[in-house]
Amino acid sequence: MEIKTKLYLVNGDGEKFMGIGVLWLLEHVGTAGSLRAAASALGISYSKAYAMVKNLEDQLGLPVVERKRGGASHEGSSLTEFGYRFITLYKAFQAEAKERLVEPFGSFTRDFEQLLKDYTEHE
Repeated sequence: MEIKTKLYLVNGDGEKFMGIGVLWLLEHVGTAGSLRAAASALGISYSKAYAMVKNLEDQLGLPVVERKRGGASHEGSSLTEFGYRFITLYKAFQAEAKERLVEPFGSFTRDFEQLLKDYTEHE
């Protein structure tokens, strides 16, 4: 048995605005230099990727992606300094939160194994 977690940041209405999908999208923007290329790499539409970034920026109140006009130069997009620092902070939070689950999950597993043993010995 193992544990899987999904962490999300939600707004006051309980609507998700940051999770692993947005993180992957931002990381791809950082490496690909393009929101369109990042969306393509993740198998999502450009409009969905744009909406994810816009929603995040609306919730945070600051831009995370600097959009440049496509046109002939095809300059693409890049993460803002705030965007880089935000994803670094979020990844550290995510890693720490998951690490903190190891001990309580270990306790649960031991207790559950004892529970199973108690019930299977009586049958």
